[in-house]
Amino acid sequence: MNTTNDRKQQIIGEFQTHVSDTGSPEVQVAILTERIRHLTEHLKGHRKDHASRRGLLMMVGKRASLLKYLMTKDWTRYQALISRLGIRR
Repeated sequence: MNTTNDRKQQIIGEFQTHVSDTGSPEVQVAILTERIRHLTEHLKGHRKDHASRRGLLMMVGKRASLLKYLMTKDWTRYQALISRLGIRR
């Protein structure tokens, strides 16, 4: 995993819904978004790295699934999350 432990804890702190929350959809999507952004930057310089590209596509699919779940479960949480992360413009 390319995201450092300190950065991951910072993301969890920003997006957690309660004190001991580490696995809510908001936290998972935020961590995946950070990893996707990091990997996208990597792929700009290493265009032929197909293994990383496959991993990126898998992460994007997982994030889409989590967002779809959140959208059907609670529309307001979904709207708040995508606006905070700046995705799905």
